[in-house]
Amino acid sequence: MNITREDIDALNANVKISITRADYEEPVEKKLREYKRTASIKGFRPGHVPVPMIKKLYGTSVLVDEINKLVSDSLSNFIKEEKIDILGDPMPKNDEHSFDPEKSEEFTFTFELGLAPEFELALSKKQKITRYLIEPDSKMILDYMDNYARRHGEFRIVKKSEEKDILKGSVASSNGAISNDDATLSVELVKDEELKKEFIGKKAGDKVTFDLRTAFPNDYEIAGITGLKKENVKYLNGLYTITIREVSRFAPAENTQELWDKVYGGGIVSTAEEFEAKVTEEIRQYFNRETEFKLRNDAREEVLAKTPFSLPEDFLKRWLTRVNEKTTPEEIEKDFDHFLDDLRWQLVKNKLAKENEVKITEEEILTEAKVFTKAQFTQYGLYYATDEQITSFAKDMLRKEDDAHRIAEKVLDTRVLDIIIEAINVDDNTVSIEEFNKLFENK
Repeated sequence: MNITREDIDALNANVKISITRADYEEPVEKKLREYKRTASIKGFRPGHVPVPMIKKLYGTSVLVDEINKLVSDSLSNFIKEEKIDILGDPMPKNDEHSFDPEKSEEFTFTFELGLAPEFELALSKKQKITRYLIEPDSKMILDYMDNYARRHGEFRIVKKSEEKDILKGSVASSNGAISNDDATLSVELVKDEELKKEFIGKKAGDKVTFDLRTAFPNDYEIAGITGLKKENVKYLNGLYTITIREVSRFAPAENTQELWDKVYGGGIVSTAEEFEAKVTEEIRQYFNRETEFKLRNDAREEVLAKTPFSLPEDFLKRWLTRVNEKTTPEEIEKDFDHFLDDLRWQLVKNKLAKENEVKITEEEILTEAKVFTKAQFTQYGLYYATDEQITSFAKDMLRKEDDAHRIAEKVLDTRVLDIIIEAINVDDNTVSIEEFNKLFENK
């Protein structure tokens, strides 16, 4: 066997593998002997099939399989032994791999390699980025507190209806064909403003007659009022009457100890001032995540901007087309700049990690998995999950190889970005949320 490397340029190379009969003859014969022992062919006892018949039936396919395996293993070992840092995967060149073993005993295979570029990283305090600290304003704090009050509010029975109230009672069509004794009607959802006035100022025992489609053009709302399925109300119209049994109004929770305990747990907050301070700190913590996200994104962009290097773009486009068979060249082209940006970051990240001897521990990965799990719990309203529950879910997630790899990469991202932020100059600047959001415009 003969393996040679030909550098096309700094980012592209060919590896040529030439093999002869002596390279593959022994593994082919070994495989055929295995077939002879296990083959089940009518008319022959197991293990007694003549060798010529085994070769006739399986010889070509075994030969092709063993040659492909030999070439693949040899290429992999060559790349490893020569310490060739490649991007993507080696690609067979042209159609040289469509070989006919019946016409020759010697074969040559050529593979194209995309080479990782060599580059230097130079981080210094001359490089500058800004950490934007977001300060909540009074309206935002009040809105946050109001949201807690509404989240823990309740409906209360009232004597007379107003615009935002709920009417409960019996609804029936004028011809009596449709009736629902457990109807709920929202005054606020009545579309016709003049008709809406008919529902205001009403009390239990009052009746209101209304045109169904004028009041509620939406089939979903009509289905809720009539108690029918949406697909069965398409053609309903005409006059309907509601006999009011109850008027209820939503009341936000009062700013008292009961609300504070529901939001933060018993004994954490004991005055209205402490509640406002706690809410303010909670908003700041949320904004800190936004601040850190932008800071780290800016650090990433800064190091990429100051570390220019070329990539084997033509090779990468062809490789992407090859590994994503259902993706068109146009789709590859559309997302190619984003792919290159991610690839550049991966190369920079790996180099920084290597130069700084960054080692990711299982404890760090589990900690990050727990952070991710807790965020998911919060997203679904599970605010009081125990650490034991979070840890159990996080460990289950890490048993999945793809999730474990994703979490490990997130930890490595964080560690490397910490190194970058420490090495360059970071200025703090306090801004409002409006000013902060404008930083993302035209990006």
